[in-house]
Amino acid sequence: MTQLKHAHSDDLAQQLIGTWKLVSYQVEDKKTGEMIEAMGECPRGRVVFTADGWVAFNLEGSDRQPAVTDWDRAQLMKTLVAYIGRYRIEQDQWITSVETAWAPEWVGTEQRRTVSVEGPYATVVTPWREMPNWADRGASRSLIRFKRA
Repeated sequence: MTQLKHAHSDDLAQQLIGTWKLVSYQVEDKKTGEMIEAMGECPRGRVVFTADGWVAFNLEGSDRQPAVTDWDRAQLMKTLVAYIGRYRIEQDQWITSVETAWAPEWVGTEQRRTVSVEGPYATVVTPWREMPNWADRGASRSLIRFKRA
């Protein structure tokens, strides 16, 4: 059984290597079950997995405009998720040891994501957590879909 789990992890690691383009990003509110377009209807982004164990993750919300004021700049942070770190695969999860991030509280943490790859698509589900961008909503999880770029 351990060999099978290890083989599955190796397969998933190989499948993830490369560049993936964001297709959709939804957030599920834990209290209500509501699906929220927290990053707007047409977010954009990429995730890049390297063969030597690095991941770069960058997502932006829809219709972002250049900031004019400091308040505008602060609001833009609510429509950005970006981090870089070393990653590893354990069964069906990708775990990133975050080295840099848009949210300083993520630096030095491990971010765990369940991921499945079907053909050219990867589906990613985060655990329930309070996301820095919309912590006032309480616990939520993100459901993200990528297509190989």
